Amino acid sequence: MTSSNPARPTAGLLFLLAVVTALAACGAPADEGVSIHRGNRLEPGSLDPATALIMDERTLVADLFAGLYEPTAAGTPKLGLAERADTSEDGRVWTFTLREASWSDGVALTADDVVFGLQRTLDPATGNQYAAPLFPIVNASQIYAGELPVSALGARAIDDRTVEITVAYPTPYLPSILMYWGQPQPRHVIAEHGAAWVRPQHMVTSGAFTLAAWRTGNFIHLTANPRFYEADQVCADDVYFYPTVDTASAERRVRGGELDLNIEFNAANTEFLLETAPELVRTVPGVSTRSLDFNTASPPFDNLDVRRALAMAIDRRFIANDILGGDDIPAFRQVPAGIPGRADAVRLDYADRPIEERRAEARALLEAAGFGPDNPLRFTLYYQPAAGWPRVAPVIQQDWRLIAPWVEAEVAVRDSQIHYAAMRVGDFQIATTAWIPDFLDPYGILLQWETRAGEINNTGWTDPAYDALTEAALHTVDPQRRMALFGEAEQMFLDAHANSPVFFEANRMLVSPRITGWVTNPPGINQSRWLCVVDATE
Repeated sequence: MTSSNPARPTAGLLFLLAVVTALAACGAPADEGVSIHRGNRLEPGSLDPATALIMDERTLVADLFAGLYEPTAAGTPKLGLAERADTSEDGRVWTFTLREASWSDGVALTADDVVFGLQRTLDPATGNQYAAPLFPIVNASQIYAGELPVSALGARAIDDRTVEITVAYPTPYLPSILMYWGQPQPRHVIAEHGAAWVRPQHMVTSGAFTLAAWRTGNFIHLTANPRFYEADQVCADDVYFYPTVDTASAERRVRGGELDLNIEFNAANTEFLLETAPELVRTVPGVSTRSLDFNTASPPFDNLDVRRALAMAIDRRFIANDILGGDDIPAFRQVPAGIPGRADAVRLDYADRPIEERRAEARALLEAAGFGPDNPLRFTLYYQPAAGWPRVAPVIQQDWRLIAPWVEAEVAVRDSQIHYAAMRVGDFQIATTAWIPDFLDPYGILLQWETRAGEINNTGWTDPAYDALTEAALHTVDPQRRMALFGEAEQMFLDAHANSPVFFEANRMLVSPRITGWVTNPPGINQSRWLCVVDATE
């Protein structure tokens, strides 16, 4: 397979022996061509582009399925399956001309596949838990709610190579949405195999890779797709993704050469890694918010004063600067810096008050809510074993216990898949969560608490006034007025304390100098198609 990437390595005997040994330890076979071994944090729950939800799943989906737009190496959108995009003067009608492309089985990829992919992602029968990024498309939210048939979607195939998408309001960030959501899906394969179409023996793809094997709990093996529209620009022949739940173990595996990269490392180890293996460390300010969801349907967290008391007692600066090492930023709002159109004045009202003063108010609020020595406040904070939470959760527990001796907070860890599944059915009191916006706009964060957001809003909090503000902002052309409306909505949600932001997470990754083409970027989007390897011994 030809490649426009750097020349492939010619390894010496000792290097080959080391690689074979490492691959055996990974549980994956050694390959003759260019192989890349990626730590991916979690075992995916789905590789179906219509149902994959979390970032660790979407990373794999992006390697397997091309969209109308695709991410560049820097994580920004570029034309993908579409070779041309035209927009009407009012910004509401997008017309895409498709390049000549095919599925990995050789069947032509057409405009009907594009429309089918959008419809299937929104169809309630598909069981997709998160379709909000596609809601700008006309009738998308009503279809997702089961109020309209999928045929009512504002997307149509004009001919085999022309797709027209109509949005309900000007959506300049539509390329960012379509590069990661609503990819075309193979109608012919899904019709034949149903839900089993995602198994390796049945799946056909449109992206740079195909699914060769999925060994649950061990690895997912992708192989280069020779029918990808830019196959001659893909360097890797094989890519292996490993669930690296144990971050410390993953760090050792990268340092030992068993993994080429891992998408996170423990913040507490930053100084050690910079001293011992600085060539591996990649960090950049991110746009991910790490926070706590309160179950507002579960007493006493249906009480605003209780939620406010616990939220204000968290020492965010100590957590970000001392516990996490200083790369993360204390979060006193929901929309992180770097998001275009972010209002300036939005902030938790207690952000600049001394922590002791905040704890005193928290105690008074809880006492007014009926708690005290004779009626202790008992609850559990659930957290997942990732993103620094194993270090942060006990600190938050101590923050709450410092309010008063009768605040009896416990912490409990749950595997991430189990954690989020439990949250979706309301099986929690307080739980850690995270949000990475699917497009760089305030609405990319604020949409998750709209009433129509459905299962992604684990707090259970809704407010028609909030919905009205975000809806008005979406239909506002004036950028200053739009910013103000989104700012008002953000402040309203902050004041409700249904979710408590804790820190804006930096992207921390370990990448071997053997890997070329890697660009560390705030969204954390790094497709395997841009990666290659060099022989570091040469």
